Amino acid sequence: MTEPNARDLFKAAYEHLYTWDSNFPGYSADIELKQGSEVYKGQISIKKDFSVEVAGIPDEEVKQSIYTQLRDVVTHRKRASFEASHGKNSFSFGDRDDTGAFEIFVTGDAMGSNYKVRGKEICLVSRVMGRMAFVINIHKSLDTGEGYVASHYNAIFRNPQTNELIRELEFEDSYEKIGNYYIMIRQVVNSTEKGQVTTTEFNYSNIKLLEPAVV
Repeated sequence: MTEPNARDLFKAAYEHLYTWDSNFPGYSADIELKQGSEVYKGQISIKKDFSVEVAGIPDEEVKQSIYTQLRDVVTHRKRASFEASHGKNSFSFGDRDDTGAFEIFVTGDAMGSNYKVRGKEICLVSRVMGRMAFVINIHKSLDTGEGYVASHYNAIFRNPQTNELIRELEFEDSYEKIGNYYIMIRQVVNSTEKGQVTTTEFNYSNIKLLEPAVV
C-alpha cells in the first residue's frame, strides 16, 4: 500500500474522535472520589479556555490526582487540527491483525508513536517516552453521532529497555450529554502494580455548563 493511504486512514480516524467545539463554554461539577474505604468530596471546573480548577479537597495528593484526570479529559476533548498535530509526520502501514485493524507507524513524531486503526477508530496507541513505554488498547467506545469517545480501555506501562511490566491501568468511563456536549460523569480505574490492585472511582454530579461571558 502506498504511504498516502496510511496517512489518509489515520487522518480519517483522527478526525472521527469526539471533541468539544469552539463554542464550548466550560462546566462545573461536584466530584466524589472513592478509593477503598476513603471518600473525598469537592468541586471542579473546566473553563472555556480549558484550564482546570479543583476546590474543596484538603488532601494534596488526592487533589492532584483529580487535577491530572481532568487534564487528561481536556487533552482528549480539545480540538486540534490534523495538520497542527501530525502535519509534519509520515505514515506507513505495518501488519493487519485478525480483527481487521491496520498497524500504522508514524515517523517524525518525537515520541516514536504507532497506532492501530480499525474502521474509523484508533483502537491502539503505543508510545515510548524516555524511560517509559506504554500501550493503550481501546476495547469499547461510545458513538456520540459527532465522533467516538473511548469508554473501556487499558494502559500497560513497561520499561522500554527490559520490557518489564511496571503497571497496568484499566478504565471504564461513562458519559452524559449536557446541553450540546458529552461530559464524563464517572470513571472507574483499576490499577495493578506489583500484584496489588487499587480501584479508584471518580463520580461527577450536579454538572452545569458555565454561562458564556457577556461581552
